[in-house]
Amino acid sequence: MQIEQLEIFDFLRSHAPFDALPHEALEQATAAVDVRYYKAGEQIVEFGQASEYWYVVRSGAVEVFRRTGTLYNRLTSGGYFGEFGLLRHGRVRFPARALEDSLIYLIPQSVFLDLFDNNEAFADYVEIEDRTRLRQVMSRREDANDLLSATVDTLVTREAVTLGRQASAREAAERMTQEGVSSLLIVDDNPDIPGLPLLSGILTDRDLRTRLLAPGLVHDTPVADIMTPYVVTVSHNQVIFEAMLAMLRHNVHHLPVMKDQRPLGIIALSDIIRYESRNSLFVVGSIFRAQNADELAALVPDMQACFTRMVAEDASAHMIGSAMTAIGRAVKQRLLELAEAELGPPPVPYCFLALGSMARQEQLIVTDQDNALIVDDRFDPVQHDAWFKALATFVSDGLARCGYSYCTGGVMATNDKWRQPLKTWERLFTDWIERPTPESLLHAGIFFDLDGVWGRTEWAAHLRKMIARKAQGNSRFLACMARNALLRTPPLGFFKDFVVESDGRHTHAINIKRRGTGPLTDLIRVHALAIGSPALNSFDRLREIIDAAILPLGRGQDMYDALEFITMVRARVQADELSAGNDPDNSVEPEKLSDFERKSLRDAFLILSNAQKYLKYRYQPGRSN
Repeated sequence: MQIEQLEIFDFLRSHAPFDALPHEALEQATAAVDVRYYKAGEQIVEFGQASEYWYVVRSGAVEVFRRTGTLYNRLTSGGYFGEFGLLRHGRVRFPARALEDSLIYLIPQSVFLDLFDNNEAFADYVEIEDRTRLRQVMSRREDANDLLSATVDTLVTREAVTLGRQASAREAAERMTQEGVSSLLIVDDNPDIPGLPLLSGILTDRDLRTRLLAPGLVHDTPVADIMTPYVVTVSHNQVIFEAMLAMLRHNVHHLPVMKDQRPLGIIALSDIIRYESRNSLFVVGSIFRAQNADELAALVPDMQACFTRMVAEDASAHMIGSAMTAIGRAVKQRLLELAEAELGPPPVPYCFLALGSMARQEQLIVTDQDNALIVDDRFDPVQHDAWFKALATFVSDGLARCGYSYCTGGVMATNDKWRQPLKTWERLFTDWIERPTPESLLHAGIFFDLDGVWGRTEWAAHLRKMIARKAQGNSRFLACMARNALLRTPPLGFFKDFVVESDGRHTHAINIKRRGTGPLTDLIRVHALAIGSPALNSFDRLREIIDAAILPLGRGQDMYDALEFITMVRARVQADELSAGNDPDNSVEPEKLSDFERKSLRDAFLILSNAQKYLKYRYQPGRSN
């Protein structure tokens, strides 16, 4: 070696991860190094440019930024950057500039990848530096998405325009014209807190058209008679994604923004659209305008396109699951509206339940239908059941036409067993918790994730509270649920390599739902039941589990990242299949993933494996009998 190369060799050898390299590999890296000098303030790499080198700081200081411009890291002698772009997509993901006059070693992409692929200790160190690679990947995804970071108040451009509920429709129209707005917040006096008006409703241009002009009412009609009461609102400090979900869930186009119980302003659909280019709001609107099952089925390509756009635009798993659930929920609600229009009013009140992934807001594009019916305790099977069976059949057949396949296990409201009065559901759930059997535990894993989508939805909330109350502290039931959660293990072999299917249609593939997201949601559910959490979504449950401090430090965040990454791999493969014109499923072939994705997926499965070991330790399922 020349003197300059000896100096580089000695420097690299004294810093991780180069100190783990064999002598020959370190010599190879040293021979390939290009030395460059950057002045203070000089840009080293720009976001999106081709990734050609791995950068090691010899002297000076470098600042690395997120794509949003916020500082991500500050590096000094021995620090390195640029590995993420080399390992994935081949584009710079984190721009960097010299904070001080700096000397930088540049290692070519081909040399770095060779070191990474052929030296496990080197690769492992690069992967876990700055906590874990999964945490880095998930953090970058979160920080890059304005829907998850920007708050609702950033969309408010003017103060809310209000009007008293005794005002006339004419006065409302004049006020809207004067102020140049398309909606008014209708308020009333607050007898408890003078000076703090109560929000009574919202009046929009559409309300004036459909509730005043179309029926031919006089212009002096009080606004209270034509406004929309029971207003859906958002808090000023909620993120924009939550506002989008509120619009999706309730099919509304205006949301009052509240701060300290006062209306701060109103955000409209158009305010969200510039952030939400995936058109899920438009898809939901089209669903509610469909006049029959044929028109709903015709929207399937739009639903699929919405899904593929979200994946392509790097939306998070939580966002995709929530948006696709809102679409599926809207389909179910519209089918119920159409069914009631055809069958007539229900003989007794009822609540149509979503179960499983729809209840958890975790649906992707490949899903079946799990649902059930709660009927009023006055339900008489002889008099009433024919109507409810016809309703369930109408909805189930419609869902199947829209891509939500029939449940092979028969967990559908068309099954006589799953159309029951509220008191029967209460008794069933109590029995499942207090006297668990193998069959009832399987049911609990499905039915304990329930949400009301139509009718008396408060009954579903009542059952969830009852489940949380009875399960918390019931060590025998929790041990039984833990034992069930351990039945499906991650697909890792003795040497932490992937275990794939050896026969059948998906040879050399992994069912990533059955061996990945499924076991994770199962064990998260056990922890949630243990702390009495009322949350449904697995990510929301994990936040409450972390706050309850029942896991070792850092384990909850690891599980959060693992669920996010495994779900995104599953979503991306499904989106790729759709784009290729194939029928998507839950099979993933590891060999078709990039090296980066394989290693990250292995890490996520290792987190799942460790989480299952802790579940076994905490709840001791072997002692459940």
